[in-house]
Amino acid sequence: MSLIEARDVHKSFGTTPALRGASVAAGQGEILAIMGPSGSGKSTLLHCLAGIFTPDAGEVWFDGRRLDTLDEAARTKLRRTAFGFVFQFGQLVPELTAADNVALPLLLNRGRRRQAYDTARTWLGQLGLADKGGRRTGELSGGEAQRVAVARALALAPKVIFADEPTGSLDSLTGEKVMDLLTGLARDQGTTTVIVTHDARVAAYADRVIMVRDGLVSFDLGPADEPAARHAASPSSASSSSVAKAVN
Repeated sequence: MSLIEARDVHKSFGTTPALRGASVAAGQGEILAIMGPSGSGKSTLLHCLAGIFTPDAGEVWFDGRRLDTLDEAARTKLRRTAFGFVFQFGQLVPELTAADNVALPLLLNRGRRRQAYDTARTWLGQLGLADKGGRRTGELSGGEAQRVAVARALALAPKVIFADEPTGSLDSLTGEKVMDLLTGLARDQGTTTVIVTHDARVAAYADRVIMVRDGLVSFDLGPADEPAARHAASPSSASSSSVAKAVN
């Protein structure tokens, strides 16, 4: 059973087509990587799956409901309650502290202030940031800020996490640490995770990898040959190499 699915999705920006009939599905608890060259349409596909963009044609389904036909208010509510987001630069609110940023979505959902901040502190602690909660995001390193973004995404206990180039602004070692945390915690929570990346090392964390080229899903690499290797603390060089070869 698919939890989230795009069916023959088309999307253009002006006269420029970004998606030309892309289809993809992800099941409950699955970690899916979407790869492709720059301009291939992979981020547009993620944004359509997340209800940020409305496709020009085709269908997007989430948890048995047609997502693309909902009005903007209903899609916004879903993004606020059922979806978590981790972007390349975190997109944290710079004027707020780390704890404020993690608590903010909970407060927007009318959660109680004390409970929201207790949850924020719990997640920051799980991500090794227990002593950073009172610091503004500008005082954090890139890796710390991205871990705050992961904490914010997971604090709502979302059904789906959408991550768009989550390690793109990080060095390789910090990126691996962030991916270890993101995928490990997502698996612990049974959260479906959709990751857009151009990096084979990031894709090697996924259960399944698809390639997008010219607005279409050109091929699906299918599940990992050795699932246990994908669930390890970091991807093996062998699994990274196999993804890279398939992509290239």
